[in-house]
Amino acid sequence: MSDIEIRNLSQPERVLTYQGCFNCKNGGKTVNVRSSTTLKGEMLTDTKTEFQWDKIDWKTVYRSVNRLQTRITKAVKQQKWHLVKRLQYLLTHSLYAKMLAVRRVTQTKGKRTAGVDGEKWVTPREKMNAVHTLSDKKYKAKPLKRVYIEKSDKKKKRPLSIPTIYDRAMQALYALALNPVAETSGNTKENF
Repeated sequence: MSDIEIRNLSQPERVLTYQGCFNCKNGGKTVNVRSSTTLKGEMLTDTKTEFQWDKIDWKTVYRSVNRLQTRITKAVKQQKWHLVKRLQYLLTHSLYAKMLAVRRVTQTKGKRTAGVDGEKWVTPREKMNAVHTLSDKKYKAKPLKRVYIEKSDKKKKRPLSIPTIYDRAMQALYALALNPVAETSGNTKENF
């Protein structure tokens, strides 16, 4: 264990550090990573991202996201709005929530429907790259693709607006954070 060391710190501060030097991409720029709290085999700097998507433990992902959503619900019930805001930020920036958002978007009926950008996330590599690129920094929704579909009487057509898959993933990500608040505060009557 020459490359791995466990620092002698108090229990909450104990971290596993890999002492190595390698490159990773951050927003298209190469960044030199000297010290990381993640084991070498679990780092996302691996260029084989398609294999990472297939190896995701979805039970752990659902459990982690559900745990944060439960904490948000408890904070709403106690009316600790500052804590709600912090937990929502934590959820929308967590890797597990981003994975779940991309999975939800790519497993629906409209997964092969592209927006105005023509982009689809079909392969595991595209899905994993999408997880890494989901960010609210400088985010602005793209225009909707307008398609006309026939109504049931087949005489008229009705408009249908299709967002890009990136926008759908962002909506799914923020829905994960907003649903606990809406479910808790929207239900004012206990007995129906």
